[in-house]
Amino acid sequence: MKIGDFLLRRLEEAGVRHLFGVPGDYNLTVLQQLHDTGSMEWIGTTGELAASYAADGYARLNGLGALLVTNGVGALSSINGVAGSYAEHVPVICISGSIPLRSIDRGLGMHHTMADGNFDHFIDAYKHVTVAQTRLTPRNAAAEIDRLILTAWREKLPVYIEFPSDIAYLDIEVPAGPLVLAEHSSDPERLRSCIAAIAGRLAAATSPAILVDTDADRFGVASELLKLAERIQAPLAVINAAKGVINESLPLYAGIYGGAASEPGVRETIEHSDGLFVVGYRPIEVTTGDFTAALPPDTIHARGHSVDVGHDNFQAVTLREVLRGVIEAVPQAANRTPHRAATASAAGLAVDGSARLTQATYWQAIQGYLRPGDVLYVDNGTSFSLLGLKLPPHCTFIGSINWGSIGYSVGALLGALTAAPDRRHLLLIGDGSFQVTAQELSTILHHDHKPVILLINNGGYTIERGYIGKTEPYNDIANWSYANLPKVLRPDTTAQSFVVRTGEELENALSAPNDRLIFVESIMDPRDAPAAILRSSNLGAELDYGPTGPQHRDGLQLRPPATAARQAL
Repeated sequence: MKIGDFLLRRLEEAGVRHLFGVPGDYNLTVLQQLHDTGSMEWIGTTGELAASYAADGYARLNGLGALLVTNGVGALSSINGVAGSYAEHVPVICISGSIPLRSIDRGLGMHHTMADGNFDHFIDAYKHVTVAQTRLTPRNAAAEIDRLILTAWREKLPVYIEFPSDIAYLDIEVPAGPLVLAEHSSDPERLRSCIAAIAGRLAAATSPAILVDTDADRFGVASELLKLAERIQAPLAVINAAKGVINESLPLYAGIYGGAASEPGVRETIEHSDGLFVVGYRPIEVTTGDFTAALPPDTIHARGHSVDVGHDNFQAVTLREVLRGVIEAVPQAANRTPHRAATASAAGLAVDGSARLTQATYWQAIQGYLRPGDVLYVDNGTSFSLLGLKLPPHCTFIGSINWGSIGYSVGALLGALTAAPDRRHLLLIGDGSFQVTAQELSTILHHDHKPVILLINNGGYTIERGYIGKTEPYNDIANWSYANLPKVLRPDTTAQSFVVRTGEELENALSAPNDRLIFVESIMDPRDAPAAILRSSNLGAELDYGPTGPQHRDGLQLRPPATAARQAL
């Protein structure tokens, strides 16, 4: 087969049906092959950064995503999104159409390079944010394409492929059989010993518990964790980045654990457990309540391909095989009555519908708007309040909690809509984050997607005002007519837009049938923010700036009301 055709065939065999990106002269050969074969659908984005976000969102629902960019300018534009995939453990394949192999062999200067004779700058840059990298040649293409696709899928991390533009139409020998996505088998002895060690610990525990990070979702073991929890009657808690991975309506679901920022009762459940089983735990300040988390010293730490049980480290084992073995080996426990965390929802509070819309009223309305099976997107800002709502069953939560790149959710929305167009998608975003990637709304409209976009217009970076700059101009942004954007970006759109200023107007907007794209712009006070968000920002300033930082000046921080601050503590 021709090298380009083989790459496209392997992507399709791996379950990738859509390719995101931007055309460039170095990747047009592969794009033409895609067009000629019709093997995949091209989703052209407004920029490479948005393409990387879209591939990430696509991979979260599809299991694997891919983007195609051009050398240098495209590769560096997309590297931020690929770095986010690395931080969030999302398997994405970044393909960069690069300068001709002839030019590399002869040292010929080309555009989209540094013009210094070094052609390795960009593959070197990607070494820091991908698990594997390669430059294809006619000699290595068949083996390297398979290696990188399988590595991305097995490790749940992004990879980078440089594809010289002059080799796409060269014929090479390729395997006749399809690419099979399969884990390496576990080492039999290590697997048996690991299962026995975990089962023994859990069976002896009087208060076992399970805590999961996002790897439970990436490696597809949520159902096994539920079976294990039921078998040993252990409460299940999640890190905030893993919200939605465990069905929040189940009796054994305990809530979100984050040290001092935990939901009620969850901290005691996790930190006092004498048999804590943790999956994929990666603590940072955002997931640990500013480093107040304290897991028991004998915690069992399970990862995708290794497990720590006390002083013993078990390599060459896969997470799914370990869990299935433990479920069979551990004795069935008697029924326990787990502690249930109180929901943080404000549902049921009396609200004056004619009053000016507040954050409290807004999130109460959103709680009532959620439906089973929704795909929910959060961006950095006050939309983090979504973490405090109770999700109905079968919802998927998509966010960039570890990486925290603002604007991520708009591109991710495009990708996940492409992967699962039949589900209802709700984007919850602030005006500051939206402005970073707002142009990708045009691609969403172009493909006739029908998400619900819920935007808070409060004049800028409210979450940053909680750090410093309560009234400083650097946290202000230009005010757009957000609700008019669908019509501007696609004049013939059937999208329905609303501008709301009261609770009653918000409820009316949310009652609109979702048979078309819905855009709701909610106007709010720049100084109104949920207490938990402001408390997190205030504490974040202490971590970031230290005791001599400017956050100690009077009036420089946006703070929650005193009563709300005490309640948040």
